[in-house]
Amino acid sequence: MFLRSSASLAALAFTASARAAPTVSQPAPVPLITNGATIAAGLKTQASAVDRLKKLLTDGSGNLLTGDALRDVTVFDFNNQAPVTGAKGGSILLATVDNFPILTDLSVTAAVSFIEPCGLNIPHLHPRSSEVLTVIEGVLDAGWVQENGFDTEVESTLGKYQATVFPMGSMHYQQNPTCSPAAFVAAFGSEDPGRSDIATSFWMLPSDVVDAALGFPHTIGGDNIDAWRAHLPVNLAAGVDSCLQACGLSE
Repeated sequence: MFLRSSASLAALAFTASARAAPTVSQPAPVPLITNGATIAAGLKTQASAVDRLKKLLTDGSGNLLTGDALRDVTVFDFNNQAPVTGAKGGSILLATVDNFPILTDLSVTAAVSFIEPCGLNIPHLHPRSSEVLTVIEGVLDAGWVQENGFDTEVESTLGKYQATVFPMGSMHYQQNPTCSPAAFVAAFGSEDPGRSDIATSFWMLPSDVVDAALGFPHTIGGDNIDAWRAHLPVNLAAGVDSCLQACGLSE
């Protein structure tokens, strides 16, 4: 009898607490600013930071915007952003002055990236900014190489809510070594950090320059791509291949 009474009391207490619990609603979506570049260009003509804020955040009478009007220019909604790339390995979403004009002259930008199982954010560099990257889901392997004279790779494995840094101009990458999705947020110390993908930029050079730089006497093509690939960093290439095979994702 005591056990049944205790169970009944517990059930009643749970029901009461559930009824008393407040309902937390999600904030309303923030619409995409489609004319952000035009707005940012207008802000740059202002004489000071105060003038820029007044132009963006006040109405024609000098009063601070309110409600949705203020929210639309001070809140950035990554949910409404189209991915920068539709690559198989994942997607990257950016908050820049082009779509979030309040960043104008604040020397910051941000990114959110979703990396599929075994996905690789290919080696690249940011010519005008360092980067702080924080994993918010899953696991990522990361590495970077600095300029000549610091002849080694700095590697790290990051779990959820762990962060690392990539110095300005360093070549770096992130790879998901697992069979589950991963995600990260990144912050940059410039409103225009830029991005240069190493392989893409390298292959834009004249073919004879590419061949000479890689030490091959012949043009690289489909018949010798495996030989060329054997000269790439083994740890990254083998890591991606082994991950695809382990997850059953290789063709």
